[in-house]
Amino acid sequence: MLTNAVKGLFGLSKRKTVRILMYHQVLPKELAPKDNLIVTTENLEEQLIYIKNNFTTLFFKDLHKENNTPNKIILTFDDGYYNNLEYLIPLLEKHQLKATIFIPTEYIQSRINSTEKNFMSFDEIRNLNSKLIEIALHSHAHRNYSEMPVDEAREDLKKNIEILKEKDIEFSNVLAYPYGKFPREKNKKKAFFKMLEQSGITAAVRIGNEIDSYPWKNKFEIKRIDIKYGDSINMFKWKLRLGKLKL
Repeated sequence: MLTNAVKGLFGLSKRKTVRILMYHQVLPKELAPKDNLIVTTENLEEQLIYIKNNFTTLFFKDLHKENNTPNKIILTFDDGYYNNLEYLIPLLEKHQLKATIFIPTEYIQSRINSTEKNFMSFDEIRNLNSKLIEIALHSHAHRNYSEMPVDEAREDLKKNIEILKEKDIEFSNVLAYPYGKFPREKNKKKAFFKMLEQSGITAAVRIGNEIDSYPWKNKFEIKRIDIKYGDSINMFKWKLRLGKLKL
């Protein structure tokens, strides 16, 4: 059986494959320290132009009705950084592309009275253009779910959902695991995934660096492709072709 990476290499199964890219912060080159959680605006724009010419950006919530769309791609940004508002949104508007932002509510909540604009406020998140941005879940406290009892993870996720509802922020029931981590031990993993189902989670993303497919084979283990600071445009294209840098 061909792996998704090999399918990507030979351009197979274009209608089923979906590439999910993982980003965090966006900053101009002159302001951006060399950090793999940052992509420069210059690199990002070059990447977005390539995406616009070769793929269709979608929201998670629209996948079911866009199932037959070839070359599907979902752009995801974790944590709700203020620089997403400053630099990502204008690029999405310019190129008319879509992205999903995963929100860890405690990050936002704990900085309400801060003078530093590290993260967007709830008001700013609520007022993002819904034609360009889909909001989704990233836990409340941004703790490693693989190290937490399942009941504790349940309460954390419940709080993530409740706060977004209280703030009148529309969101999709898709979860990005903090640090990409979830329980791996068989019984705990089964209990954890059952908890996600009971909590109304429709899909959950990890890292994995592979091209995935929709309908999901494992809806709580969806793989994202990590886009890093130093990725050249050729490396970026290679990642979109294969997911991983090596077979």
